[in-house]
Amino acid sequence: MRLTNYFIPTLKENPIDATVVSHQLMVRAGMIRQTASGIYSWLPLGLKVLRKVENIIKQEMDKAGALEILMPTIQPAELWIESGRYDAYGKEMLRIKDRHDRDILYGPTHEEVVTDIFRKNISSYKDLPKNLYQIHWKFRDEIRPRFGLMRGREFLMKDSYSFDIDENSARQTYNLMYETYFKIFLRMGLKPIALRADTGAIGGDLSHEFHILADVGESAIYYDKKLDEIYSAQFSNQTNSENLQNSNSKSDFFAQLKPNFLHEINFDFKALQSIYAMADELHVAEKCPLAPENLVSRRGIEVGQVFNFGLKYSKALEASVMGQNGEKIYPNMGSYGIGVSRVVAGAIEANHDDKGIVWPKPIAPFDAILINIRVGDEKCDAMCDNLYKILAQKGVDILYDDTKNTLGQKLAIADLIGIPTQIIVGPKSLENGQLEIKDRRTGAKSEVSLAEILR
Repeated sequence: MRLTNYFIPTLKENPIDATVVSHQLMVRAGMIRQTASGIYSWLPLGLKVLRKVENIIKQEMDKAGALEILMPTIQPAELWIESGRYDAYGKEMLRIKDRHDRDILYGPTHEEVVTDIFRKNISSYKDLPKNLYQIHWKFRDEIRPRFGLMRGREFLMKDSYSFDIDENSARQTYNLMYETYFKIFLRMGLKPIALRADTGAIGGDLSHEFHILADVGESAIYYDKKLDEIYSAQFSNQTNSENLQNSNSKSDFFAQLKPNFLHEINFDFKALQSIYAMADELHVAEKCPLAPENLVSRRGIEVGQVFNFGLKYSKALEASVMGQNGEKIYPNMGSYGIGVSRVVAGAIEANHDDKGIVWPKPIAPFDAILINIRVGDEKCDAMCDNLYKILAQKGVDILYDDTKNTLGQKLAIADLIGIPTQIIVGPKSLENGQLEIKDRRTGAKSEVSLAEILR
């Protein structure tokens, strides 16, 4: 994509209404624009990141055997009255009347709808277990929308719902989703941690919150320092620039530009699941099993939650199946949510510096940015045009800065939008037969032979 043909309305200064880093940088980087209080439009750069997050979630959910569906955003009030949640849910639910004066609502969640689908279409124990998921927009009418996408009113969410024949099977599904969530966040290049959690309005007796570790997170959490040891081993890969500089072939150069970090997950999930981790309020209320020297206190941003709520909805909505001996069985249910749009904001909170966003490679909007220092120079233009074609042919998702901005402006924009690798072409480097490569995360620079790439 040529930057002259793209749409990235960047800003130099932080918007006055943005008080957290993710909100500031998403607006400044031209990723989003506010349409109404707590409601945002996604612009091309932001939408690319959102789709990458969404695709990783879909791939891992599919691997886990979940089946994708799509449920309506508008729901009939009758289902919520039947479950007993219509009056109990609170003012966050946007209640509406249609032209026939029927009560409807904009769905804040979909337990009732999915249970209704189940009871009308599945009647035998032989059809269990089932795990149905969607990635869809939800609306919760927050009294004070703030922090951009961290606490907005409209948000994109992955929500899945499981139906199992008994409690034992339901626990197995819960554990599968628990492990799947680790895989999802690790594949995004993030550092997740699971905390035992309150089930809240969803109900049930078993729940964990998934947080991204971030120095400026919203929640205080405590955990075993073994987690840091696990992550330091897995995330201590070489920088892009070191990899590119040490590439032994043309194919290595192109491969290193593409997102492959943690694509195949090799973590010891039993070790991850055994990590003691609690939110501040639970940690204070309960006796900590760890010695003080083994305890780490950090901040976290909640990006997902998993619940097992037993028969709460299947009984309330009379969603049953016939058992092996003809008996009526109410399935054990669970639900598993990820705030897809919140993950984007959370990733920025955990990955930024004073110059802008520092994207993890798997969810970066582009793999690399090609910067032509001197647009209008015949040799620079010709080389950049050639490189742009070659990179695209090799499957590298490339943003080509072909604008007539100054070098300072080009580098500032590249740092602000946070693309992992910067490929810089100028008259001096061309004379030396080299490309300059800059790693956005570390700032490290290296040179790569043009002859090797072009041959």
